[in-house]
Amino acid sequence: MATNPTPDTQRTRDNNSLVVCFGEMLIDFVPTVAGVSLAEAPAFKKAPGGAPANVAVGISRLGGSSAFIGKVGEDEFGYMLADILKQNNVDNSGMRFDHNARTSLAFVTLRADGEREFLFFRHPSADMLLHESELDIDLIKQARILHYGSISLIDEPCRSTHLAAMSIARKSGCILSYDPNLRLPLWPSAEAARKGIMSIWDQADIIKISEEEIVFLTGSDDPYDDNVVLKKLFHPNLKLLVVTEGSDGCRYYTKEFRGRVAGVKVKPVDTTGAGDAFVSGILNSLASDLNLIQDEKRLREALDFANACGALTVMERGAIPALPTKETVLQFLSKVAAG
Repeated sequence: MATNPTPDTQRTRDNNSLVVCFGEMLIDFVPTVAGVSLAEAPAFKKAPGGAPANVAVGISRLGGSSAFIGKVGEDEFGYMLADILKQNNVDNSGMRFDHNARTSLAFVTLRADGEREFLFFRHPSADMLLHESELDIDLIKQARILHYGSISLIDEPCRSTHLAAMSIARKSGCILSYDPNLRLPLWPSAEAARKGIMSIWDQADIIKISEEEIVFLTGSDDPYDDNVVLKKLFHPNLKLLVVTEGSDGCRYYTKEFRGRVAGVKVKPVDTTGAGDAFVSGILNSLASDLNLIQDEKRLREALDFANACGALTVMERGAIPALPTKETVLQFLSKVAAG
């Protein structure tokens, strides 16, 4: 039975701004030249990837406190990924290493327009094999926010472990943050993806989705229709729903208000990690002060900051190397304001 936090534990939580990110961390292989197919690529450069891990690094780079929970292979790539988290001041004590399965790999092509195509190697990969018994329960209980995606819902045993992590977090009074991060090729079918993503929808306090994901999840042709979003995607427990629109910015929906925050136009080099940078920006603000959801002016400022995080990330190659510091974001925003 869940007990209410004692005044002491509640006080600790009030002073705590730890964001724990749960899910996959992998190696992305990116062609050394843009605008080619995988077959045409002359060579590939390896880069750390995986949305939850990117978010953890993004938060740390902004000066926040973050941790990552997930599984990699007991191989050179797995150790490299754990080391990258450590170098970026992300708590990696919740990481586990699998003796039998390899670290997940993804070949990612950057088309001429900077958009991506994926080819995954996970048959099965270590991230899919995280068991509930391997969860760092104390780390989850320390979190102010638990952030996760939907890739960890595709296969057992990881799916049950994901649900257990959410349950522990909820009982500890933690805020649940969800970015479905649709990767259709990883699911058995489109229907399985839709069902899997929606299976935990009504448990999240904060959800970030893209326009494409609205179309996919609702079957609507118009991702800009507020009625579709409010009727099909907003649920009674939701504190904040954010729809990202790339360089156009984002829309936000709470119980009290809704609106949009314009984005910043920049020349994209690589869109990898832009959504994760955005999530890092908004979660870092919320971890410091959850009450800003109730104050539209402050929420808009936080979303403006998150938009800038995303914009700065697309101006460089790779996700983790491109994630900005707080100083960089603030300089960028004052430059934009000065026009």
